[in-house]
Amino acid sequence: MLIPADEKLLVERQAWLESLADERRLATNTLEAYERDTRQFLQFLSGHIGGPVALFDIAALRPADLRSFLAFRRREGAGARSLGRHLAGLRSLLRHLERKGLVNAAGAGAIRSPKQPKSLPKPLSGAQAIQVVDRNTQMNEEPWIAARDAAVLSLLYGCGLRISEALGLTPETFEDKTVSLRISGKGGKMRIVPLLPVVAEAVQTYRKLCPYHLETGSPLFRGARGGPLQPAIIQREMQRLRSALGLPDSATPHALRHSFATHLLGSGGDLRTIQELLGHASLSTTQIYTGVDSKRLLDIYDRAHPRA
Repeated sequence: MLIPADEKLLVERQAWLESLADERRLATNTLEAYERDTRQFLQFLSGHIGGPVALFDIAALRPADLRSFLAFRRREGAGARSLGRHLAGLRSLLRHLERKGLVNAAGAGAIRSPKQPKSLPKPLSGAQAIQVVDRNTQMNEEPWIAARDAAVLSLLYGCGLRISEALGLTPETFEDKTVSLRISGKGGKMRIVPLLPVVAEAVQTYRKLCPYHLETGSPLFRGARGGPLQPAIIQREMQRLRSALGLPDSATPHALRHSFATHLLGSGGDLRTIQELLGHASLSTTQIYTGVDSKRLLDIYDRAHPRA
């Protein structure tokens, strides 16, 4: 897509994106979001100043210009999380330019990030999660595809994986008597997660039924025509399951990862261990599950206590 900016600025922007990928090893989704956010900002600024954006326009940015962009994006329907990411990406780009002596990034630091809504994850109950990952519950009539879907969902709930992590697994990950998985998470961060026998069995059943040759180094999970399985397929199958089982709209593939963490915490797991299993960089990210568990306890209290 055409970006209304001069060549030098575009070269510096590309160098910044490459540094985020190579040096900071940001996740692909984050990189794509930062690319999109800065592109939208340059398009907005071009209309704001009435022509292509040059480096001296970036150097002359005022906090009011950045606030105008955030207000513009809010009018277009962007929520607080998106606006916070917009600002984080722009600050990162400006710091990159400042290190090269091209701009002063102080103005961006003067703007407060939008207040983020405090929303709790919405896990499934234990019974609901077990239903979802059961091979006999799957909606596809093709046995190997039903086994595939059950195996992927089992990895999300039984190992706490993100859907991208599950679909990134290769056949050699599951060697004979494997009891743990080595997972490459966001930013290339590695972690070890235990492999429950029931999850290993689900994967093994899929491998036995899969009609395609699963060579070393290739994706373990395949689409109906043999190509790599896409996340949208699992999301669509989860939607069908949700409808068939009468589950709420919050019952998504990612909700199984939330359920993994919440059920571990509710059974006495400690936050540090759950943080490591989820691959969270910060404990504060994991602490949100204490709110989920507390809410569950209060709900039980309200329903069961005779004086509630």
